[in-house]
Amino acid sequence: MIRLRAGLIAGLALVGLPRPNAQPAPYLVVLGIAQDGGVPQAGGPDRGIRRHVVSLAVVDPGSGRRWLFEATPDFREQLRSLDSIAPHVGGAPGLDGVFLTHAHIGHYTGLMFLGHESIGADHVPVYAMPRMANFLRKNGPWGQLVTKGNIVLRELADGRGVPLGEGLAVVPFLVPHRQEYSEVVGYRIEGPHRTVLFVPDIDRWEDWDSAGTRLEEVLSGVDVAYVDGTFFANGEVGGRDMSTFPHPFIRTTMARLARLPSDQRAKVRFIHLNHTNPTLDAGSDAAREVRAAGYRVAEEGERVPL
Repeated sequence: MIRLRAGLIAGLALVGLPRPNAQPAPYLVVLGIAQDGGVPQAGGPDRGIRRHVVSLAVVDPGSGRRWLFEATPDFREQLRSLDSIAPHVGGAPGLDGVFLTHAHIGHYTGLMFLGHESIGADHVPVYAMPRMANFLRKNGPWGQLVTKGNIVLRELADGRGVPLGEGLAVVPFLVPHRQEYSEVVGYRIEGPHRTVLFVPDIDRWEDWDSAGTRLEEVLSGVDVAYVDGTFFANGEVGGRDMSTFPHPFIRTTMARLARLPSDQRAKVRFIHLNHTNPTLDAGSDAAREVRAAGYRVAEEGERVPL
């Protein structure tokens, strides 16, 4: 059960008015919005659209620190993008940590670029749940990253916040989704002034309901919510019946939240889009439908002040 009740990390997130001469506020930047296979996907049609696999970064300009959420197959390009947005001082990769959600290929395989064949990183903290950490530790080539000291694993616990700095913290929480090799988590990213939800993969919102967590209640406690928008609607994959696919359709999520006030619906930004998803094209009827209903599709490069 997700632990996002009021006051959970009151001691971690310090909310208040900016002080005179205060350091610049931290912010979140979107580095990728696509499902694990990217856009275009290998072997799939090329619609003339290029999108990186889902990833976020958090930057604290005051301390010069940077954290990555997910290590994707597009790690090289995303790190270069992050360097252009928030240049770092010192050696590569200039990351103060990587937070992983689970062991599906789009969410962790970019760790390979930290190895001695590429960056040869020095003890980059990788935050993961216990099964995920054990998967990396016990399986090659990932275990080599640990033994060679390229990464250091830091195990997370459901609902336990990880402080990153003054007024900045990350809280992992379990999410119902396919768990072949690891747990699956989402993250609540707490800043001094704003809070962001990150749930790129979930089977069904009803499964969360059964676990005692309602999406509507979670939305009420955040300012922005990046949520699973893998597929827009049934039938988009080769005309197949997709009713058993382990992701809520965008249309399903919009219908569920349709009675919420407009300010609550406006928090939702769909992410983790499959290469078949018509909302990848901002000029499509599907994308217009999302905007007309009061929601948004995440965009690469967008920033959220924290």
